[in-house]
Amino acid sequence: MRVPAEGFSEKLSEVMIEQVQVERLPNGLTVLTEHMPGLRSATVGVWVRRGSRHESADWNGICHFIEHAVFKGTERRTALDIAVESDRLGGHFDAYTTHEMTGFAMKVVDTALAQAFDLLADMLARPRFDDEEMRREQRVIIEEMKMVEDTPDEFLAEIFNAAYFPEHPLGRPIEGTADTVSTFGHGRTREFHARAYAPRNLVVAAAGNVEHARLVELAARAFDRAGDASVHDDGEPPRAAAPILVQRKKELEQAHLILASPFPSSRDEDRYAATLLSSVIGGGTSSRLWQKIREERGLAYSVGAAGSHFTDAGVFQIYAGTSPEYLDEVLDLSLAELRRTLREPVGEDELRLVKDQAVASILLGLESTSARAGALARQEIVHGRRISPDEIIERIERVTAEDLRRVASEFFRTDALAVAALGDLNGFKVDRARLEV
Repeated sequence: MRVPAEGFSEKLSEVMIEQVQVERLPNGLTVLTEHMPGLRSATVGVWVRRGSRHESADWNGICHFIEHAVFKGTERRTALDIAVESDRLGGHFDAYTTHEMTGFAMKVVDTALAQAFDLLADMLARPRFDDEEMRREQRVIIEEMKMVEDTPDEFLAEIFNAAYFPEHPLGRPIEGTADTVSTFGHGRTREFHARAYAPRNLVVAAAGNVEHARLVELAARAFDRAGDASVHDDGEPPRAAAPILVQRKKELEQAHLILASPFPSSRDEDRYAATLLSSVIGGGTSSRLWQKIREERGLAYSVGAAGSHFTDAGVFQIYAGTSPEYLDEVLDLSLAELRRTLREPVGEDELRLVKDQAVASILLGLESTSARAGALARQEIVHGRRISPDEIIERIERVTAEDLRRVASEFFRTDALAVAALGDLNGFKVDRARLEV
């Protein structure tokens, strides 16, 4: 059944947009709230305009390290105090680091919002960075790196990124390396934190039963004495390579495959068409790859496609895990689907399906305070403005089959395609001629 997107958009504007409020404080701190009537919960968080792409090679991993380190004690709280208080609030505490930002968010009942924000702000504005705690956390993160190396799909993604974005921060691991992380003691960590966590780099966002003026007051008080931010943009845009990377790891039962190409960035007007194109190719159980490779031939349990969108670049990836003897067939079927998008327009029913899928995902996300707070912060960091759900739905609805074919023609080029494979790959060979689309 088609989602009535246009009618929903009009109603959404009346109900939602007036309840999103923004305050930009003189010290550069941004506070955003979205009031959601009728809820007894709220999500509050702090997002930092810094991620691994803002690190030089010798600082690689510091943003991720600080994400961990702030849980190890503040001027007022021990690590145990933080853990106990988080549990006592009964909320869900999430922290993560990406290439372009770091986020900390807590979902709690509305009466605990001030306490939750006090905990978050104390951790982020006044971490202690005790030397002994830092040494312990170095060991924890190095164990995390070993876990990635023991997880074939994650390990393949990491070595592929390094080859795809050579000599660029986007190609480096978010968690850093054992050599760099081992240097993050009290002094270096505090030095980077003072610059990265200054008010102008912070976005405070909340959604749910939240009072905007009260959160602005709390945020202004909490981040009044952080240091000056360093001037640091996203640096040079990455230049994507087109590597063919085949690495043998004979102890693996499965072969793991990535087939990739450039894609629109998160600021590109074609990002909506690109998202729908990804869904057509491999975005769900009705997608072309899932049906061809898994359902019709039984060649893989895990197969799909998705785009990663950075502020100035994008990457489209097909991923599959299969038995080594099926790897050639899986690669050929994947290439066939890329060729198909270049030669045949996506049918009306198929386009309608992925649009309905995208709109449904947006509508379901509106029921989550966590999703809405996160969207507020990400849009502020990436776009510098609020992009309402009805605007997103309108842009999705405007995408045509010709838009999908145009995006495919621009980015699915033989000279731009990249392949990475990992496993017991004796005899598996790929050259550029095989990747002709």
